[in-house]
Amino acid sequence: MKILHTVEYYTPSVGGAQEVVRQISERLARRGHQVTVATTTHPKRAEQWINGVKVEEFEIFGNPVNGFQGEIDRYQQFLLDGDFDIMMNYAAQEWTMDLVFPVLDRIPYRKVMIPCGFSKLFDPAYQTYYEKMPHIMRGYDHLVFHADDYRDTNFARQHGIANFTIIPNGASEIEFGVEDTSFRERYRIPADIPLLLTIGSHTAAKGHRLCLEAFGRLQTDRAILMMIGNIPDSVGQRKKFLQELYEQARNLNIVRLGKMLIRAILGGVEPGCLPDDRIYSKWINLSNRGKKRVILADPPRTDVIAALQAADLFIFGSNVEYSPLVLYEAIASHTPFVSLACGNAAEIATWSGGGIIAPTIQQGHGNVDGDPNAFASVIDQLIVDAEQRKTLAHNGYNAWQTQFTWDALVSQYETLYLSLIDTERNQA
Repeated sequence: MKILHTVEYYTPSVGGAQEVVRQISERLARRGHQVTVATTTHPKRAEQWINGVKVEEFEIFGNPVNGFQGEIDRYQQFLLDGDFDIMMNYAAQEWTMDLVFPVLDRIPYRKVMIPCGFSKLFDPAYQTYYEKMPHIMRGYDHLVFHADDYRDTNFARQHGIANFTIIPNGASEIEFGVEDTSFRERYRIPADIPLLLTIGSHTAAKGHRLCLEAFGRLQTDRAILMMIGNIPDSVGQRKKFLQELYEQARNLNIVRLGKMLIRAILGGVEPGCLPDDRIYSKWINLSNRGKKRVILADPPRTDVIAALQAADLFIFGSNVEYSPLVLYEAIASHTPFVSLACGNAAEIATWSGGGIIAPTIQQGHGNVDGDPNAFASVIDQLIVDAEQRKTLAHNGYNAWQTQFTWDALVSQYETLYLSLIDTERNQA
C-alpha cells in the first residue's frame, strides 16, 4: 500500500498524537508499505526519512477560527496530486485535517478520519465548524475512534454515521518489553518508600495541582511523588509554565524551585542547546517536608519508561483527555493506576482491569476535576493494600499483552486499510 498520514506535529516533536501516528506509520513501513507523513516543519527534523517513513513538511500555521497562514495551496495540491492508495487524517481542529475539507471530494484515493476527541465541540467559536462536520464526516470512506463512549463517537452516532471502527490506543511491546531495574538506585529512591508517578505536560489542564494537593493530604507519611513532564519548547511557553508551576508551589507552600530549571526556562535557550543536556534528567525538589517529597523531572524517554516500571502507583488527575496513552503505558509496566474519569479513562480501566477511577467532578463540556481528599483516599487505600495493587497490575499487564500492544493495534489499521482499498478496486 501507498499510505499518507497527516498530523499537525510529528517526531521529533513530542506528544500523544505524534506518538500514535509514529507507531502506526513506522510499523506499517516495516511491514513493507510505503508510508508518508505530512506535517508541520520542525527545526530539529534534519532528515526527510525517519525510520522508513517519508516526512513531507509544510510551513502552515493557524486554526479554523482564526484562519490559516503559509503554504496552504502547496499542501492542497500535494493532496490532489499524491500517488497514494489511502490517506488517514489524524485529529480535527488542526490544519493537517481541516485544510483537507475544501478538497476532500476531489481526492481520488481512499480517505480515513480519526477525529481524536472533538475537544472544541462545545466551544461557541467552533459552532459553524461543527455544524458542517456531519457532512464532512460522510465524505470520508471510514472513521476510526479510540473510545467507544466519547464526544466524537457519540457525535457520529447522533448524526447517523455508522461507517466507523473503534481501535484503542496502546503501548509499545518493544519499549516495554525490556525492564530497567536500576531506576530507583540511579535516582537515589529507597526501595521501601512508596513511589507515586504522574506524567503530563506542565500545563494546568494535566491535573498536576490535584496530584500535588492530594499527595499533601495522604495519610501515608512516607512517600515520593514524581511529576514527569516535558518543558515547553518556546521561551514564551516556558515562562508561562514556570508561572503556573510557581503558582501551584506557592499555594501549597512549596516554593523552593531548582535554579537550573529556572535558568533553562527563562534563559532563552532551546532545550537541545543547553550547555548540559542532562539538566532534563535531574530531579528538582519542590518539597521536602518530613518523609514526603515531590520531585519534578523531564528525563529522556528511556527513563520515563523505567520510572513507570519502578512506580508503585500511577496517578492521573488530568482535566481533559481523549484516550490517554499514559494509562496504557502504566498497565504495560505492571503498574496499577488511579485516574479521574477524564477522556475514556473509565473505559480503559474497564477494558484492562488495571486501574481504579477516583470520584470525579463533571464540569461540563467534557472537562472534569477531582476533590483532593477523595483522590487522596483512593491512593491511600491502594498504598496499604499491596494485594489489590498486585491484582490490578496482573490484570492490566495481561490485557495489554493480548489487546493493547502497538503490534496488535497496527494489524487492525492494516486490515482496515486493505479492506477499504480492496472495496474500491472491486467497485472500479
